[in-house]
Amino acid sequence: MVAIRTTLRRLVADQGGATAIEYGLIVALIAVVAIGGISALGGGAGGMWTGLSSEVQNAT
Repeated sequence: MVAIRTTLRRLVADQGGATAIEYGLIVALIAVVAIGGISALGGGAGGMWTGLSSEVQNAT
């Protein structure tokens, strides 16, 4: 009985799992923000490459 109680107390006091979950949530949030930023800027960059391609084709 004492060994079980000791093991349960140790598991309750362990903070390693909580820290890993927090880091996982931070990484997920950064990924969502990065994807949103890339999506927002993607249209502008696509238009820039289309314009550049048109100018190169017209120059030749």
